[in-house]
Amino acid sequence: MDLSKSLADLRRRIAAARCGEDVTLIGVSKKQPVEKLQAAYAAGLRVFGENYAQEALAKMVLWRPLDTEWHFIGPLQSNKCKEVAQHFDWLQSVDRMSLVAKLAGHRLAHQAPLNLLVQVNIDAEASKSGCSPEAAFEIARQIAAQPQLRLRGLMAIPAPWPERELRVASFCKLKRLFDELRARFDVDTLSMGMSDDFELAIEHGATMVRVGSALFGSR
Repeated sequence: MDLSKSLADLRRRIAAARCGEDVTLIGVSKKQPVEKLQAAYAAGLRVFGENYAQEALAKMVLWRPLDTEWHFIGPLQSNKCKEVAQHFDWLQSVDRMSLVAKLAGHRLAHQAPLNLLVQVNIDAEASKSGCSPEAAFEIARQIAAQPQLRLRGLMAIPAPWPERELRVASFCKLKRLFDELRARFDVDTLSMGMSDDFELAIEHGATMVRVGSALFGSR
C-alpha cells in the first residue's frame, strides 16, 4: 500500500466531510511494524494510536520523533496505568473512576498534563468497554479536579450497525452527550468514527477520527 497516497486520500475525504470543526486524524498503528509508522511519518502523519501498552512501548524505544503525538485508545487495565500515564500524550479510554487517581499519581511532575477522554458505551453493548452516558459526568468531574490530568472530551465505538440510520442515531446520541459535557466543562474533543464510517462521524460532529486499515492496510 502506498501510504502517501492513502494519507492524501484520507485527508481529502476528511476535508470534504468537515462541517466547520477541525478534525484530527489518528493513524491506528496497532500490530503494524515500526517501518510502516516511519513511512506514514514521512508522508506527513504525526498522530498515532495504539491499543496495547507493551507493543506501543517497544515501538517507542525504537522510534519516537519529538513531534509525534501518541494516543492510547484500547481498554486500559489498572496494572498498565503507570506505563500509559508516563509514555503517552493522550488516553482515550477512561471508563471507570478507579483509573483517575492512578493515572494522576503516575503522571510525572515535569510532564504536561495527560489528555484524557471518557469512553462511553453509547449503545450499551455487553462486549465493549465504556461507561454509561450517565456515569460520564462524574468521571469527567474527577478528571477535571486533577492537576496532572486534562479533560478533553469523549470517545466511543458505536455498534457496527449495517443500517446507516442506526449509525447516525448513535453518532447523534454521542454529539448530544458531548454538548452536555461541554456546557459543564472546558472540553473540545469528540473522538468517534473509524475506517468504515469516519466520514459519517465527521458529518455528525466528530473532531477526531481513528483510522487504521484505510491508512495502513490490513494487518
